[in-house]
Amino acid sequence: MKLLILAPGHKVPAWVSMGFEDYARRMPRDTPLQLVEIRPEPRGAGATTPAQIDRILKLEAQRLRSALPAGATCVALDEQGRTVSTAELARLLEGWRREGNDVAFLIGSADGLDVQLKKSARLMLSLSAMTLPHQLVRVLLAEQLYRAASLLQGHPYHRA
Repeated sequence: MKLLILAPGHKVPAWVSMGFEDYARRMPRDTPLQLVEIRPEPRGAGATTPAQIDRILKLEAQRLRSALPAGATCVALDEQGRTVSTAELARLLEGWRREGNDVAFLIGSADGLDVQLKKSARLMLSLSAMTLPHQLVRVLLAEQLYRAASLLQGHPYHRA
């Protein structure tokens, strides 16, 4: 099973790339973690109305859907999603592993994810009830996936 994080990428700070790569390198060989960046839709100075933001999110959703591997389990990240512990995430990973499909975690841009894309996801997951910078979410998600994979290998996650 391959884990993918699909996210709009544009001028990502070096610390974000370094943090993600550090956890991706630590992943077990049977659970590789890959980042797939899609082109974010440009936001002009006037892109502030709900209709304009909706249009932008729909265009980004098309790019995210195009990047999804066929048959992948889709998990949308959203602050309104389900919160799980690291142990629960490990159990979810184990279930997905048994199904034999890749798992794609979708991170939205600064305006989030398209409503229809979230509805079509198998699971909507929240890393926190707080609003987090979408670039930081890459690192936090990679770290939690590493801990969950470590638990599945019998390593205590608090020591990881």
